[in-house]
Amino acid sequence: MEKARPLWANPLQFVFACISYAVGLGNVWRFPYLCQMYGGGSFLVPYLIMLLLEGMPLLYLELAVGQRMRQGSIGAWRTISPYLSGVGVASVVVSFFLSMYYNVINAWAFWYLFHSFQDPLPWSVCPLNANRTGYDAECEQASSTKYFWYRKTLNISPSIQDSGGLQWEPALCLLLAWLVVYLCILRGTESTGKVVYFTASLPYCVLIIYLIRGLTLHGATNGLLYMFTPKLEQLANPKAWINAATQIFFSLGLGFGSLIAFASYNEPSNNCQKHAIIVSLINSSTSIFASVVTFSIYGFKATFNYESCLSKVILLLTNSFDLEDGFLTASNLEQVKGYLASTYPDQYSKVFPLIRNCSLKAELDTAVQGTGLAFIVYTEAIKNMEVSQLWSVLYFFMLLMLGIGSMLGNTAAILTPLTDSKAITRHLPKEAIAGLVCLVNCAVGLVFTLEAGNYWFDVFNDYAATLSLLLIVLVETVAVCYVYGLRRFENDLQAMTGRTLSWYWKIMWAGVSPLLIISLLLFYLSDYILTGTLQYQAWDASQGQLVTKDYPAYALAVIGLLVASSTMCIPLVALGTFVVRRLRRGDPAPVA
Repeated sequence: MEKARPLWANPLQFVFACISYAVGLGNVWRFPYLCQMYGGGSFLVPYLIMLLLEGMPLLYLELAVGQRMRQGSIGAWRTISPYLSGVGVASVVVSFFLSMYYNVINAWAFWYLFHSFQDPLPWSVCPLNANRTGYDAECEQASSTKYFWYRKTLNISPSIQDSGGLQWEPALCLLLAWLVVYLCILRGTESTGKVVYFTASLPYCVLIIYLIRGLTLHGATNGLLYMFTPKLEQLANPKAWINAATQIFFSLGLGFGSLIAFASYNEPSNNCQKHAIIVSLINSSTSIFASVVTFSIYGFKATFNYESCLSKVILLLTNSFDLEDGFLTASNLEQVKGYLASTYPDQYSKVFPLIRNCSLKAELDTAVQGTGLAFIVYTEAIKNMEVSQLWSVLYFFMLLMLGIGSMLGNTAAILTPLTDSKAITRHLPKEAIAGLVCLVNCAVGLVFTLEAGNYWFDVFNDYAATLSLLLIVLVETVAVCYVYGLRRFENDLQAMTGRTLSWYWKIMWAGVSPLLIISLLLFYLSDYILTGTLQYQAWDASQGQLVTKDYPAYALAVIGLLVASSTMCIPLVALGTFVVRRLRRGDPAPVA
């Protein structure tokens, strides 16, 4: 007798699992960056429009497919048509790529969390040089936070060609990160369902604490004014709309197969339409909420740097011109500079090259995303807070919860199709399958702990999923609406949930959302073509900053393989199915 499919203990577990998966690091470190780049408050206009036209409909589509077919991504699309099995295979491949490098972020979060208990924080001051006569030259060129990230954490090589050795401390943190993930997924929905209560709710507790602290910081209002002051001219910028659509798409985790896997463990009568709306609204609200927290802390950091800069200039001029202490202030600085330049031109010309141009706007305009925001900008702000160890522990604990929550979804996308396969489960228990998946991912992930590992991390982060996911979701939408049949799918949903499908969902699925995905595909393809030689940011220790370099030929080959290995699954599996059916001379391909 066939074993009954596991189910979530209650609908709330399913919602928490989806929130834990969808609300991830991108909400904290990419959305604030996009607000900063594309008009502050005005970016919310294209973002919310894209949520209605693309995010919400496609999220509902994936949840409905998973709940209707009650299988992982491969089985679900094979049920719709045998020729579409490749869509599920492509989702599993992309999820495998994502799992390989995404858990490295959790390893870094563990590394920083362990160091957060030191007093002072190890990234708050530069270390002494070998002779103990001054500070380390690389750290002085950069900053203490950059030095700790690039030298102490990554021990980064000067280029992707210099692979270097394995960094054992980050490698041990990676092993720990995979052990935690394995323990969370060990018993399937039984264990995951309990873990998601924590991974979904605890980040909000930390964000609320950080919001209260952030709003009390000196200069927080500068950051918030910068965020909420709309730059309406950005609404005419096509890139603002493209980035809004892209952020919605990837933030919800569409195309990986995770949402289909989660929904497959629902009761057939579950109201997945309501849950799709709840999850998408919570995800977007979290992005906005996280931006308020980020910009309050960003305003504090910018104000602190601006006032430090002014203090150094005032001290320089006071000492150079023997001015009375307290005479020179921030309010009269420009006036006095003009007076000194006109009265003592020779002396001022000698001092002039040392005078820094202090600008609060320039500090606020410095746009950073990704690991730069998480591990450099935030740590720069944290080190200047009172009781900095407490805020550091809270922050990196939050990053861990966000990262582990997303990893539960990524691994579910891989494991569900594998555990659905009778050929595999006949020989291996589910615990062993989960262990093997984690072991293989961890072994390959050790590449990212090499000295050149961060460069390969960027390769996977930039190219492993973007085009592949857009193509996968486009085929998914076309498959449901035009292969399976929209009317037929509508009848299935009504039979399952007892609710009719509104015109809004049908218009979005059949026309608007696919057209938006095609537009994004064309944009990214043209962008790659027009870019020419692909480049990356390498760390130059002598300058203490990032420099741009061209990818070597073998790195370009890896990028090509990453894109092709997932996208080609769709046509190759369809072709293979066609050939097998022709050889067998069977009936025409059935449709579920």
